[in-house]
Amino acid sequence: MKKLNTITCEELMNTPMKPPLFFVGGLITTGLYILAGSPKVGKSWLSLDICLSIAKGEKVLGVDTLKGTALYLCLEDSLSRMQRRLYALTNDPTDDLHLAIMAGTIKSGLVEQIETFIAEHPDTRIVFIDTLQKVREPSQDTAYASDYEELSVLKSLADRNNIAIVAVHHLRKTKSADPFDMVSGTTAITGCADGEFILHEKGRGTREAVLYCTGRDIENKETELVFDKTTHRWKRTEPVEKEPDESIIFVDKTVGFMKERKHFKGNATELIEQLSPLFGDTLYANRITRSLMQYAYLLTEHGVVVESYRTGGKRYIEITYKEDNCDGSDGRKGMPVSAVPSVSEKPQTLSQSGNASVTVEDNNTKM
Repeated sequence: MKKLNTITCEELMNTPMKPPLFFVGGLITTGLYILAGSPKVGKSWLSLDICLSIAKGEKVLGVDTLKGTALYLCLEDSLSRMQRRLYALTNDPTDDLHLAIMAGTIKSGLVEQIETFIAEHPDTRIVFIDTLQKVREPSQDTAYASDYEELSVLKSLADRNNIAIVAVHHLRKTKSADPFDMVSGTTAITGCADGEFILHEKGRGTREAVLYCTGRDIENKETELVFDKTTHRWKRTEPVEKEPDESIIFVDKTVGFMKERKHFKGNATELIEQLSPLFGDTLYANRITRSLMQYAYLLTEHGVVVESYRTGGKRYIEITYKEDNCDGSDGRKGMPVSAVPSVSEKPQTLSQSGNASVTVEDNNTKM
């Protein structure tokens, strides 16, 4: 039996980690997400809007997006319907949004298809699967085991390729005080996913809804939305409240300090004394190490290298400014991507051309 690959608490807390990279500000980062709602509530309009906004680098639901390639598997639609919807949303097409109306299933072809697409489009940010049921197969396992197994495959696919996968799903008819309890299927679906969104219309046909959000890397929130029939977009009824970004403030001031200082070695109290003219009384000795390690990856991108270690029974912080370490990262550079070999030597592809804004699988791919 293989030995467990472990890391000590000390090592983990002193290892710089890349912070979550949000493709949709505060809502969607790397991982698997569920977008659920009642039939015909407008989930597909929201899905297409998010994909289009990421492909263009435009705001969606009032927040910024990280521009890149988006793949929308609109498996319950036709090309003519998708063309109408695209014209309703924009007059300016983009080559960074790809659509497919056919795909394999989770157990037969889908993973290879998506990984082939990512290999052809390395800047892929997000994949929408509309709907989850279209890529599933009947199983002899218990409902919970089947749900968890299939969702785990999608989560693993998202994690190892540093993308977001959003599976569009339905709500059961049974009402519940907790909207997340209304997601169709077992609790394995919401349990395995990194985040869930429930689009709940206040009254059938009112085009007013609440978007319930929860997840491992996002705040629990309820956002009031209204569907604009002119633009065919879900929009917030209230403006987004913007709070100061702590990471930007901390990194900016620390980089400025190190550009002048070049090198520091000492304990947390000594560092606080030198940083206090910049931060005032907002820094504390028992939190400075945590802040430095929390934002170490971002500091490294600006040439500031942070180390925290213990020697002789004392903990030291060592910070060095190395101008040649600045890599001008665009937010994705340096992200580790595990190369996973394809199961098939000639996997079916979702995209035959990197130049088409709408790409469709036209063979007899299994539904």
